[in-house]
Amino acid sequence: MPPSSRTLVVGAGLLGLATACQLQRTRPDAEVVVLDKEPTVAAHQSSHNSGVVHAGVYYPPGSLKARLCRRGVGLLRDYTSERGIPFVEVGKVVVAVDRADEARLAEVHRRSLANGVPGTAMVGPDGLRDLEPHVRGRAALHSPSTAITDFPAVARALAVDVVSAGGRVLTGHEVVGMRPLRSGVEVLVDHAGERTRLAADRLVLCGGLHVDRLARMAGGSADPRIVPFRGEYHLLTPERSDLVRGLVYPVPDPRLPFLGIHLTRRVDGTVDVGPNAVPAASREGYRWRDVDARDLLETVTWPGSAGVAARHWRSGVAEVAGSLSVRRFADAARRYVPSLADADLVPGGAGVRAQAVGRDGSLVDDFVIERMGPVTAARNAPSPAATSSLAIAEEVVAGLV
Repeated sequence: MPPSSRTLVVGAGLLGLATACQLQRTRPDAEVVVLDKEPTVAAHQSSHNSGVVHAGVYYPPGSLKARLCRRGVGLLRDYTSERGIPFVEVGKVVVAVDRADEARLAEVHRRSLANGVPGTAMVGPDGLRDLEPHVRGRAALHSPSTAITDFPAVARALAVDVVSAGGRVLTGHEVVGMRPLRSGVEVLVDHAGERTRLAADRLVLCGGLHVDRLARMAGGSADPRIVPFRGEYHLLTPERSDLVRGLVYPVPDPRLPFLGIHLTRRVDGTVDVGPNAVPAASREGYRWRDVDARDLLETVTWPGSAGVAARHWRSGVAEVAGSLSVRRFADAARRYVPSLADADLVPGGAGVRAQAVGRDGSLVDDFVIERMGPVTAARNAPSPAATSSLAIAEEVVAGLV
């Protein structure tokens, strides 16, 4: 990048703010401006997640997820320590409840070793009971270094760092248009009904739920498309929060599109049970009644949506049923916490996953970074993107020219 250049970052979530900070560290002479349409930072995925700092046990060795998750854990641990933000290694057990789970758990163990996750070990029923007295299973993989943190606090700290280093974080500024310049790109921004044009040498798109639209504005591919899935949580009642000590997860089933219900302790002591995964009628649809006509039309007319429905309609029906019935929701957790009762659950929050779906109906799994001359877009940044955000930022900035 030339001296005294300007870089615009669209999206004031964890990834956008981390990218801005990384730019300032590597090019302190560059002007950095972060734009976000919401009135606060971390308004969506960065504050609507489980708070888990993933250790990297699941991801295919050699993938961006595996590499950047492992790198991101260390960077995040150091950053939270410097900023006085909680980072607690509560540990995780991935529980096999039947023989099919056991076979798949062996592959998770193999991946954890290949990815260099420290301290992972297989345990039997007695070892599992020692770690989590109320959890039952035939076997489990224990990851003692899996942690929890306060991701909204991390985002707020990053925003302070951006401003302290001379940058700007402009909330309430929505990007509504772009056009290429001879050198760089011009962005049209709407702020309280007034529109302003900003020229930049480089543009980085970290728009999460809307990143595909932003990328198309910049001339990027229409494939993949963001298809929103809402993840709903219940909470354990305070009297039953001792049902788990740390994090309790199922074994991933490759036939299913998402991981399934798990139990996760937060830094404030509450315990989430969830999430499920139901189609959302809005990209910001945190409730069933949240419907956005444009979002819904884009979802149903995208060819990949029909492919997802054809492949996974059975699990989709089950997820919707669980959304509408506390008993069905609790049944999923009772597979490995049998003493959990329906009455132990109270309604919790929800998040919306920005799931990238290919035209062929494939669910894009790995992180995807698309580069289009002066524009770089984080086209797919699902979990563990929060864990990996500081490392993804390094990857993004290293590729800027």
